Amino acid sequence: MKTVIQRVRRASVTVDGEVIGAIDHGLLVFVGVGPEDTEVQAKWLAERIAVMRIFADDDDRFNRSVLDVGGGVLVVSQFTLYGDAVGGRRPSFFKAAPPQLAEPLIEKFVGFVQATGVQRVETGRFGARMLIDIQNDGPVTILLDRDT
Repeated sequence: MKTVIQRVRRASVTVDGEVIGAIDHGLLVFVGVGPEDTEVQAKWLAERIAVMRIFADDDDRFNRSVLDVGGGVLVVSQFTLYGDAVGGRRPSFFKAAPPQLAEPLIEKFVGFVQATGVQRVETGRFGARMLIDIQNDGPVTILLDRDT
């Protein structure tokens, strides 16, 4: 599994003109699933993200996690994280898991994030064309993955 984590002041997901998920202060997490990924990776990533210290303390140092600051997490499925753009001019996505494997694992990931105690966990809609509105804070963007 691969994730792109962005510290945000706010973020929302809109599908067909309707906001379906939104958070204020917290993390926007794009999640991509590979064909060999399991619940073990999903759980590890969720727990790691919840305690990752990327929020500033009173000395402006990265010493607080999303749990520490009472922030939310917005999870958005992102198969394009497995895009391969080395050959040709159009990326290939053959390294991404098929939807029937990816969707249940992303749902498990969301459940694992909720189990960490994050106060607000919102999601996009799997397979939908989504409009993501992001107010990146910092900017702070972290790449985190967990291979088998």
